[in-house]
Amino acid sequence: MALFVDQKFQAHRTHIEEIVKDLHNLASDIGYHDLRQTVSDLRNRIHEPFMFVIVGEVKAGKSSFINALLEAKRDVCKVAPSPCTDTVQQILFGEREEVVVVNEHLKKIFTPEPILQEIAIVDTPGTNTIVAHHQEITERFIPASDLIVFVFESKNPYRQSAWDFFDFIHSDWRKKIIFVLQQKDLMNEADLTINKQGVVDYAAKKGIVQPVVFTASAKQEQEGLVEESGFAEIRAYIRENITGGKAPYLKLRNNISTSQNINDKIAAALAVRVQQYEADVVFRADIRETLESQSRKSIKQVAVLSENLLAGYDQITRRVEHTLEEGLSFFTLLKRSVSSIFDSGASPQAWIKQLSHHFEQDLQSEMRRKLEEGVGDIADQIQTMARLVDMKIKNSQTILKNNHEIFSDIAERRSTVLADLQSTFTTFLSRSENFRADGLGDQNASFSPNIATGSGLAIIGVILATVTQGAILDITGGLLTTMGLLFAGVTVGLKRRRIMDEFREEVAKGRTQLEKEVHQRLNSYINTLKDRIDANFDEFDALLELEGRSLALYTTRQKDIRKRLDDLDKAF
Repeated sequence: MALFVDQKFQAHRTHIEEIVKDLHNLASDIGYHDLRQTVSDLRNRIHEPFMFVIVGEVKAGKSSFINALLEAKRDVCKVAPSPCTDTVQQILFGEREEVVVVNEHLKKIFTPEPILQEIAIVDTPGTNTIVAHHQEITERFIPASDLIVFVFESKNPYRQSAWDFFDFIHSDWRKKIIFVLQQKDLMNEADLTINKQGVVDYAAKKGIVQPVVFTASAKQEQEGLVEESGFAEIRAYIRENITGGKAPYLKLRNNISTSQNINDKIAAALAVRVQQYEADVVFRADIRETLESQSRKSIKQVAVLSENLLAGYDQITRRVEHTLEEGLSFFTLLKRSVSSIFDSGASPQAWIKQLSHHFEQDLQSEMRRKLEEGVGDIADQIQTMARLVDMKIKNSQTILKNNHEIFSDIAERRSTVLADLQSTFTTFLSRSENFRADGLGDQNASFSPNIATGSGLAIIGVILATVTQGAILDITGGLLTTMGLLFAGVTVGLKRRRIMDEFREEVAKGRTQLEKEVHQRLNSYINTLKDRIDANFDEFDALLELEGRSLALYTTRQKDIRKRLDDLDKAF
């Protein structure tokens, strides 16, 4: 009997076809290969009749149950004492009998039985057989089903393997299930009643509301004992709930529900991937904050070092200023000039040269001492920055495991990038050249031996000392040159005031230059080193950027599908 379906129904079915196609593309794009096959099966069966899937253990009487339900004059499904096939058999209405082998795991049997005009019946291999792949084959067929008929052997419906498979059907796919205790002719009525109630209770305990449980005997049905067989009740249930024009609409609603379930599985999978991405974003932000925080501490130590250097500079220049001012008095210069007649070493020029020499020695000695006091702290702070980053890399949170059922390839790629990052960073820390900067000073300048000891990072102390010493040499050298020029044409008392004014001016300039050079060069060095450390994360950043874009796209598509399914569900 051909069934009339209205235009609204056709529109809804077209809509679900489009959504299932988008689901298939999404599952494929995110790499959910098992679910992609499930969606493909659902998509291929949208236009097929309402589908009964018969499941149960080997020897539960599934094939006999199907033959009796069809009221066929022959066995449509072969009955054998042992598993005779590892294929799913889909039984469909056809004007003539025909068997079509679709693939190694599925064949279609066409037969002109009237009930098949509204439903299709699927016979599956036993779930507890030792034959390879039987349960896997059955599981692959469950998502596209519209009603699961769970067939138990009446004598023992309590086997754990059967109820484990029930959990897969009910929990994973939330399919409508009815229960049939087959071969009831092998039991007395009292024991059968007990077992039937046991299934009702067990199913209710597992979350089935008002479980539907039948007792049946295919043997009695085929022997003509219709009143005793229990099949009258089963056919009445089918007429009242499925056939009579209701099946296409029920199937469409099942398709919507299954699609929602599949979309929920995709959402759950993406949620784990998003969780890993967000953890990685936090990890990366923590690295940047660590670098910023530690570099700020280093820069503060540069300020402390600068203050100490300036204090030493002020102490030396004040002492020289006092000596110079006293030495430039009229009588002192006159005395030196007269003495120089008999001893050239006592001349004002010789005195100035000696004063300049001592000034240079004292200034260099004081600056070096201050450097050695302060530069080690800066070096230690930079070492701490690098070690903190190294520790954070080793302790980064891994949520997405390499054996993840869907995203193992992504987890493995992330794991590889992190392993490479850790290896690269360890190498980076061990090479002192990574902590040098071109143009920051003479790398062979003298330095305190204790600064250069320890790990590879101790070279920072050498560089910092070298850089700062170079700046001081520039400043003091310029200052001493200026002093030499000032004293070149000294005559008795005539230029004392001008010389002192210009000396103070040069000292002030030198002080400003020293402060500027120390801050500028060392702060620049610290920031350069921070950037070098951060550059080790370039590959990880690229992975993170790609993952962020992918997840944003996939999540948008998943939510769009969810909305379309919800809208269709409400409209149907």
